[in-house]
Amino acid sequence: MNIRTGRWSVLLMTLLLVFSSGCNITTALDTDTKQHLSKYDALAQKKNDQLDLEPLKLEPYAREVGGKISAPQYRKFAANSSVLVKGSATKHADFRSNVAWIEVEKVGADGNRDERKFSYYARLKKGHFSQQVQLFAGTGSYQVTVRLPGKEREDRFYDLAQFEVINVNPLKKRDLAYTRIGTKIGLTVEEPRSGLVKKKKRFELKGKIRQPSGNRVMIRLEKDGQRWQHLIPVKDGTFTSEVPLFYGRGIHKITVLSQDKDRSEYYNEAVSMWVDNQLDVKQEPIQYFKHYDERGVKLEAPLVSGGSGKMKYQIKGHIDPEAPFAKETKHLIVQTKKGDQEATYFIPVKDGRFNDTFWLRFGKGDYEVTVNVPEITNVQRDYFRFFGVARFHVTNTEDQDLRNLLPSRGIQSDNGTIRSLAEELTRNKQGDRAKVFAIYQYVSKNIRYDVAKFKHDAFEYDDSALKTLHEKDGVCQDYSFLAIALLRSIDIESRFIEGMAEGNRHAWVEVKVKGSWITMDPTWGAGYINGSDQFVQRYTTKYFDPSPREFARTHSRTGVMY
Repeated sequence: MNIRTGRWSVLLMTLLLVFSSGCNITTALDTDTKQHLSKYDALAQKKNDQLDLEPLKLEPYAREVGGKISAPQYRKFAANSSVLVKGSATKHADFRSNVAWIEVEKVGADGNRDERKFSYYARLKKGHFSQQVQLFAGTGSYQVTVRLPGKEREDRFYDLAQFEVINVNPLKKRDLAYTRIGTKIGLTVEEPRSGLVKKKKRFELKGKIRQPSGNRVMIRLEKDGQRWQHLIPVKDGTFTSEVPLFYGRGIHKITVLSQDKDRSEYYNEAVSMWVDNQLDVKQEPIQYFKHYDERGVKLEAPLVSGGSGKMKYQIKGHIDPEAPFAKETKHLIVQTKKGDQEATYFIPVKDGRFNDTFWLRFGKGDYEVTVNVPEITNVQRDYFRFFGVARFHVTNTEDQDLRNLLPSRGIQSDNGTIRSLAEELTRNKQGDRAKVFAIYQYVSKNIRYDVAKFKHDAFEYDDSALKTLHEKDGVCQDYSFLAIALLRSIDIESRFIEGMAEGNRHAWVEVKVKGSWITMDPTWGAGYINGSDQFVQRYTTKYFDPSPREFARTHSRTGVMY
């Protein structure tokens, strides 16, 4: 029967236990007690007055193990929402499991198993068990079967008793549905606190595992045949995650699965819960790749694909300090793609955390975004390798296409030092062409070509306009980074050109002047490498807006890098 907290519930239970099945329960209650019963307690009591309360009968297995049921006492009775089940077994030493299995089934219910049945695994302590059982589907009859462990196999249980309880309360409530394995490993969920909650778009999941068998748990989200799975880390026996409710309004089933102790790639159901999403909004899952877990990346924002931003978008999270290369990972690489247009951005990682924005530079529309971690290696190359960890979509709501004005990888045009230098170089210059020429002149005259870097492929992830300005040397990419950063900082459109020059990979600049694109190559304008592989500084204006025909004799353009 339902046991409510407080002194009146204790009084009610005491009275129920002392009366035999032939007694009228209602008449045994004094007037003061009746007045304090809730509407549904009173309704259950009235229903019990109408029933022939027959004593509960035990199954044959009870004699074999000395089994008893101390609550409830009747084969069929009414209750308000829940009922206490208590029992014991005197001959429990040979049990192969340490839990009693209590299965609750809604009589005559349609739908899937979750809508019809619910199981509890109550811990056995010196042969005793006690479990408050929720009648999960509102009003109606429920068949409750109590089973005790077998002696031959861990997964074998035998019926101890069976009874029917009529729930008079229409409210649907669910407990967290722990499995036998979840109970065995001591997995407990702290948030949410019940098995059926109402949320909007997402909810927070928090839990602990007393005996973790691995360093991760799996979350499985299901609704109407749709399914999403995701791994989250377990640290010091705890796990936590924001879980998006992807599939719109209605009930989502969430299952937490623990790693199998013998096979780490296998996961066993440990606990389930149901979350009723109150919003119609459907969300798209983020796609995660194997390096997401292997490199310990944890995205905190975004949590779902399909977000929107005005020209830029935030990415936030952390890297597990115990993951491989965690300390060496100083940045993430974000690639955005809109149609056939691509751009790359570096997101700094400091003390294992990252929180920055990247640009949606190609105007209004949908962008595919891939988050990557760099390969950590000592090998010197003229290219970088990185590995995808996550992919999602973002919609830019702004019409402007600022691809040639916004900052990009290696081009910190929004930096105050860069902007101040550009303003100083172009002060009193009349017209954009004069300003562009002043910047070409500065970069060509003030940056020395780094022959060793070119010869030994000594490229670094932090190569950039600021680094070039500070060190005053570099190769073609660095000359171009600095020139473009200076130009964009004063709102002159410019772009990084990739190509070939005399059989080698090369980079130069295109800049828009009076509505037309002109070419400049500040690297070749700075000087040349002699036969002794030494840089000879010899400034020339030959490579500022050169004749396209002459330029094409030494340079071949392959594309634009953003």
